[in-house]
Amino acid sequence: MAKRDYYETLGVPKNASEDEIKKAYRKLAMKHHPDRNQGDSSKVAEEKFKEAKEAYEMLSDAQKRAAYDQYGHAGVDPNMRGGPGGGDGFNGGFAEAFGDIFGDMFGQQRGRSGGGRQVYRGSDLSYAMEITLEEAARGKDAQIRIPSWETCTVCSGLGAKPGTQAKTCSTCHGSGAVQMRQGFFSVQQTCPHCQGKGKIIPDPCTSCHGQGKAKRQKTLEVKIPAGIDGGMRIRSAGNGEPGTNGGPPGDLYIEIRLKEHDIFERDGDDLHCAMPISIITAALGGEIDVPTLEGKAAIDIPEGTQTGKQFRLRGKGIKGVRASYPGDLYCHITVETPVKLTEHQRKLLKELDESLKKGGAKHSPGEDSWADRLRNFFK
Repeated sequence: MAKRDYYETLGVPKNASEDEIKKAYRKLAMKHHPDRNQGDSSKVAEEKFKEAKEAYEMLSDAQKRAAYDQYGHAGVDPNMRGGPGGGDGFNGGFAEAFGDIFGDMFGQQRGRSGGGRQVYRGSDLSYAMEITLEEAARGKDAQIRIPSWETCTVCSGLGAKPGTQAKTCSTCHGSGAVQMRQGFFSVQQTCPHCQGKGKIIPDPCTSCHGQGKAKRQKTLEVKIPAGIDGGMRIRSAGNGEPGTNGGPPGDLYIEIRLKEHDIFERDGDDLHCAMPISIITAALGGEIDVPTLEGKAAIDIPEGTQTGKQFRLRGKGIKGVRASYPGDLYCHITVETPVKLTEHQRKLLKELDESLKKGGAKHSPGEDSWADRLRNFFK
């Protein structure tokens, strides 16, 4: 029976791009895969699956496609050219042709060392650093000590007790992976015997317990950027746990925590502080000094200022890491009630109270308003 034209099999024109060919094959492979076609239709589906796979193998290879375009099936006849995949065109080139499309569905490990062993990226590490509000605002250079791994000096990194050596894993024969077949699929998994290392250590080093490395402490220089806030993280690439079988190391993430400040509370790029003033300043008004991160600033307290009054100082907050200008400082006024009065002071306050009462509600508008609301409440 004569073979169908490869382009006709995939349903694409002769000038189809590589991407169009791959998409057409993917659609047919999913439709005719034997696992999706059981019973009487399985044989027909298997033949169509093989036919589509062979067409894809030929047309996805630039040299084979050129030969096919020029000479037809004769140009790629396996009996004349050794054939793609060396035989029935199903087992040999299957993993390469089919794996490009479906490999990720079965968790195939792409990263491998030169010996075929699976390599794994190291785990990330987390480090909590506590800094002051001033350090967060201005930035700083800091040093931290973190756990690190160094080559074991006893076994020189081999993992085996001095005088002995590791043996090739008998299960995976040193590849670090084993093949498992699932129907027409061949799935590669980490060797359960050696955990992907490819070697077994009968007599582990007593110092590193066969790991070939020992945990140490190392010092890192860390630059804290100006404006950083609590909860933000700084990434130090490559300073996490080492990878396995030559894999890349993980990263170190430094999480910033702000110490509680005696005066200020931070809210994003803004700062807040409580500012106590005397009852005299609140009544008569005046100028007071308020603290900022750069020193002092003066604000005018108007006559009759009440507790809870808020004053805003523009640009006296913190310039955030991603901000183009600094935030503001908010001063929240608290009027202090005098305590531990002398008899003379008590007398003066009583005289003041009597004088204020004679003046009526104009001296205490808030109290008069409250009294009205209270009377209405109890009606």
